[in-house]
Amino acid sequence: MTGPAPQPVPPSRWKLPDPAAEPDGEDFVGVGADLEPGTIVDAYRHGLFPMPVDEGGEIGWWSPDPRCVLPLDGLRVSKSLRRSARRFTVTVDTAFDAVVEACADPSRERGWIDQQIQTAYGQLHRLGWTHSVEVWDEQGELVGGLYGIEVGGLFAGESMFHRRSDASKVALMTLVDRLSAGVAPADLGRRLLDVQWTSSHLASLGAVEMPRQQYLRRLAVAVTLPPVLG
Repeated sequence: MTGPAPQPVPPSRWKLPDPAAEPDGEDFVGVGADLEPGTIVDAYRHGLFPMPVDEGGEIGWWSPDPRCVLPLDGLRVSKSLRRSARRFTVTVDTAFDAVVEACADPSRERGWIDQQIQTAYGQLHRLGWTHSVEVWDEQGELVGGLYGIEVGGLFAGESMFHRRSDASKVALMTLVDRLSAGVAPADLGRRLLDVQWTSSHLASLGAVEMPRQQYLRRLAVAVTLPPVLG
């Protein structure tokens, strides 16, 4: 079931870098601009996403090459993960700020989510563009989750966390189920679940890499499709 459409955002006043023109294998493509809603949405439409260059520093714009995506028809779910999922309650968009705050825990290795990122994506959530998946244990404690932005048929995952074994995997499994609901099998391949860079964790779940130019071609189609979550 599709939720309310996201609210329109003003166009960006910045001309962001064109990732198609960047050298192969170069992930970092520019610095500057702002984190206004229109700037961020425009960036994702064109294959970019923001991350601070350093703590409290300028915003960098990134377009990984290769890019890691999780095919909606390619998620690998083991029997043990299905059993593990029964231990949790999963919700969508009920605790967005808490999920982002957990993902921003400064004790996490390679943490990059600073206050300006939290504020910007919180604003986008209130406008209907960003979404969270929350995983709760039997005591009602938030023990895992993820958040990202949906632009048409693109869902770009930004970060995930877990405080119990398998909790982040259950969040991702639920996201794939929601993004696939009601979509004809032949159309699943036109949509994109972007997870940015690969990891052994994501690869074990079925994530694959593709060259940036292939990703940009796929993206041009995906963003023309209707969103699923909002």
